[in-house]
Amino acid sequence: MSNRFTYLVAILLLTIMFTASLTSLWQESATKYEPVHITAGYSYLTQKDYRLNLEHPPLAKDISAIPLLTMDLNFPKSSPLWEKGTNNEWALSTDFLYNSGNYADEIIFWSRIPMLLMLLFLGGFIFSWARELAGNKAALIALFLFSFSPSFLAHGKLSTLDTAAALGAVIASYFWIKFLKKINWQNATIAGVTLGIALLFKFSLVILLPFFIITTLIFSCLKYNRNRSIVAAKGISKYLILSLFSFLVAIFLVIWPVYQLHLLDHPLEKQILDTKEISGTLPDSILNKIPQKAVNNSLLRPLGHYLLGSLMIAQDSDGSMIYFLGKVSTQTPWYYFPVIYFLKIPLAFHLITIITAIWLSSLVKNPFSKDRRKKLNKWTKSHFAELVMILFILVYWLISIVGKINIGIRHLLPTLPFLYILLSIGLSKLLDSKKEKKWIALLVFVLITWYISSSLFSWPNYISYYNEAAGGTENGYKYAVNSNYDWGQDLKRLQEWMDTNKIQSCYLDYFGGGKPEYYLGTKYKRWYGIKSGEDFPKGNYLVVSATLLQRGKGTPKENLLLTENYQWLKDSYLIPKRAACCDSLFIYFIE
Repeated sequence: MSNRFTYLVAILLLTIMFTASLTSLWQESATKYEPVHITAGYSYLTQKDYRLNLEHPPLAKDISAIPLLTMDLNFPKSSPLWEKGTNNEWALSTDFLYNSGNYADEIIFWSRIPMLLMLLFLGGFIFSWARELAGNKAALIALFLFSFSPSFLAHGKLSTLDTAAALGAVIASYFWIKFLKKINWQNATIAGVTLGIALLFKFSLVILLPFFIITTLIFSCLKYNRNRSIVAAKGISKYLILSLFSFLVAIFLVIWPVYQLHLLDHPLEKQILDTKEISGTLPDSILNKIPQKAVNNSLLRPLGHYLLGSLMIAQDSDGSMIYFLGKVSTQTPWYYFPVIYFLKIPLAFHLITIITAIWLSSLVKNPFSKDRRKKLNKWTKSHFAELVMILFILVYWLISIVGKINIGIRHLLPTLPFLYILLSIGLSKLLDSKKEKKWIALLVFVLITWYISSSLFSWPNYISYYNEAAGGTENGYKYAVNSNYDWGQDLKRLQEWMDTNKIQSCYLDYFGGGKPEYYLGTKYKRWYGIKSGEDFPKGNYLVVSATLLQRGKGTPKENLLLTENYQWLKDSYLIPKRAACCDSLFIYFIE
């Protein structure tokens, strides 16, 4: 396969991904967290003040807000929501987008474009790394899997942090491996810079710190396993010292200056007051006292802000209410992510994974032979990048399952690029094998075609995508909602449906980041899901977000005070969803 052909196909794949994303993002209203991230990012760049959305690092929000600097926007700086109170991000974001004379749709559109470009850059990096490891064929396979991924097509174009986290994990891992393979101060510095960038994308990537220590120990031990103990100790110590240097680069040359820039016009007294108030809401521990002491020190002030945010997100992941498999609970079962992964990833991809894994395992001869340790050491040394990818997937999954995070498939995005690369390497070797090559090629072609088709037919509703095992997108809401199905993306489609069908009014119980009045005007009437069916005025339309509907219909697993009550809604009231063109909104007519 020539380089020219390879690059042409790669450009075509990224063009298709760009087109699919661009043509769908304009149709979608703001999802749950986008208004907060957009407003926070804009405030960082224009006000140099980090009082909003402390629970997430700033870099992805900064990048998303860059196009907004060219627009003449009104920022509610004189609002009490900005001047007073602590972290009034939700109310202020609504004020900025919808109540300040700004064109909200234009703001949302342009803030998504940098994230879309970041998505394409991630695709290019996956292609480049797979090509470096296994050649052109593997590179194209990896890019195929990435470009038609419903999960990346859903979340990669949004002004959120999940795709940025995936990019950060991939780039930081790549340059860390490069540093280990050629250990010097220059590579250690580059590894530290990319690690710092990753840590500025999302706090969940803090796991890279212990993970890189583990990979460093593994690599150095493998390198010096035949040396005398003194030589090995010196060699391993050198790796650990340079690793510590990389960590210091990440913290003091990347994180510290970025946070310092964001605090230039942030009043110190405001930061001290907010830090004290927020720390008081966190579980009592020694760590919670550190930010309060750090913000009083001019040198440690930025790092105190970073630590406070990481502590906030650690608490925020504990105990959020979810609907999952018919039950409503604040407790996340261990099988949450395995089920979500199985149902939200295309079924063809799972079959490709199984076939590749079976074929690769068949290549292992005499796994219990006496020289198995020697063979394992040899494979590890020659395939260390693949080992790091496998370990990252295992560690990330283990933490996700053991922890109480239940935010959906988007949380797993950092693991998918590694899986695409690993599969592409195995699949390219499988296609190059001489045994039954024609049958293997035909089977892979069928599965890839199926994979691509399931993605293309989901356009433009990628957020609500579920695979065939779940009964398709039409039945996905029965398993899990929120960002897996309904993140508030369909307000604009509801507006179009009402205009097309000349619907003059509806009652709406909405979950998401949009503002119903902005799109529906006087046609909108607020409905509170906690009310009973007897209170609903007959002869009217009722529109309910899938997340609220399922929470109102689900069975509580514990003594929960539910915020929705929809047991009274009958299927006979439901307007066919195809007519509504809104996967995440259920439309009823109550006679």
